[in-house]
Amino acid sequence: MTKQISAKEIIDGLKLMPHPEGGFFREVHRSPMTVKHPSPPANETPTRAAMTSIYFLLEGSDFSAFHRVRSDETWHLYGGGPLELHMLSQKGEYERRILGFDLGAGYTPQITIPAMSWQAACPAPNVSYALCGCTVAPGFDFVDFKMVSFRELSLSYPQHEDLIRRFTRGPR
Repeated sequence: MTKQISAKEIIDGLKLMPHPEGGFFREVHRSPMTVKHPSPPANETPTRAAMTSIYFLLEGSDFSAFHRVRSDETWHLYGGGPLELHMLSQKGEYERRILGFDLGAGYTPQITIPAMSWQAACPAPNVSYALCGCTVAPGFDFVDFKMVSFRELSLSYPQHEDLIRRFTRGPR
């Protein structure tokens, strides 16, 4: 029989650190191979690791605040969960997907967020934690990462104001 492990044991065992968007993380791989990013920020080098990956853990009531990355990001569920992923396309189209193992309920253990989509995440109701992996290609660099305020995102997508309020941090 497998022992039920706690979020704290995972955080300690995997040496996870707090992430700016919420939750805990640790980079576990950064490819030594480099590629040219197709759309780097202005005045930034276009060279990135070909791929990066992290462990990422969210506890029950915590959430990953709305943010975007300039590369595709694939989420994988390793334990706990399920995890809700909330996406807003650049056109303002909303999609909610569930990262989980109940395939009959429409969940999937791997979901890719397209580059430049706003994304947020939270454990499903009554879930104590979700341990995930996030793989980014071209590789993650904090210059390609943007968190957003409630005001900024709700001005762009007022039709999603309640969702944006739920998944942003700071002043409302």
